[in-house]
Amino acid sequence: MLKKGRGKNKGFRKRPAPEFDQKIIDLARVTRVMAGGKRLRFRACVVIGDKKGRVGVGMAKGADVSLAVNKAVKRAKKNLITVPLLNETIPHEVRVNHLSAKLLLKPAPKGTGIKAGGVVRVVLELAGVPNIVAKIMGTDNRVNNAKALLKGLDSFVEAAKKRAREKGKDGKKTSTVKNEKPAKKEKKQARTGEKKEEKKDKPVK
Repeated sequence: MLKKGRGKNKGFRKRPAPEFDQKIIDLARVTRVMAGGKRLRFRACVVIGDKKGRVGVGMAKGADVSLAVNKAVKRAKKNLITVPLLNETIPHEVRVNHLSAKLLLKPAPKGTGIKAGGVVRVVLELAGVPNIVAKIMGTDNRVNNAKALLKGLDSFVEAAKKRAREKGKDGKKTSTVKNEKPAKKEKKQARTGEKKEEKKDKPVK
């Protein structure tokens, strides 16, 4: 006879939700010729993102697939970038060259979605870019295309990044700026009043 458990899921705790989603974009078996023979290892390339603007790519080797993936995730966390969004798309058009990879990224209006293929689509989904048009114009190498895309998403003009940051902020700051104008006027009026009083107090020759 099997004994019944005393309670459902007793002693088990819910795991906290992971901060980043991750996807393996490339997994390869690599060998290295040593003095005693060949050494077999695994190489993993992983993309992580929170779908809120942060994304990173990492690549690492390990004796086991799980070891390689864990090392790649740690490296991706060190290489995180923040994608600036303006009107739910990228600020402006970008052309990227990285080794043999060539990419074209263009902003798109609302409702377009992600029009891209291959690893570019995976990275953009994890980055949380709602509307964008992308085209792979060079090699089909997944690793080079992923690195080229990260280079492109991190190469926007500083003015465009600033505009995206201002757009994302609350309207509180603008209201405080508007309220500062009357105060400046009052100060000017007070200064002009003081000057007039000084002129009146001067003795007439």
